[in-house]
Amino acid sequence: MNDANYVLGVIAAMGLVTFALRALPFVAARWLNKHPVVQRLGQFLPLAIMTLLLVHSATGSALEHAGLPWPELLAISVTALLQWRSKNALLSILVGTCLYVLIRNLGLL
Repeated sequence: MNDANYVLGVIAAMGLVTFALRALPFVAARWLNKHPVVQRLGQFLPLAIMTLLLVHSATGSALEHAGLPWPELLAISVTALLQWRSKNALLSILVGTCLYVLIRNLGLL
């Protein structure tokens, strides 16, 4: 077997497997949406994922500087408070991010 044909065959096989794995959720969407396990996961998984991302990001950012994690805690508190009061995710994320960037870059805390 020619090496070039072997390499092309392997690349084509990898491409087909990758395409199939990425297309599977779209093909099975009708069945997945009605399945009780998927419906149950859809109720709490987005909040759990966002909480894990927040904890991971805040912990990583807090370890980057020598002081206490006050900038992270203040930004998270303001973001949570804005989200609770306004119910506008874009506004709360934007204000919280801007506040965190200002605190870190201006050295306010």
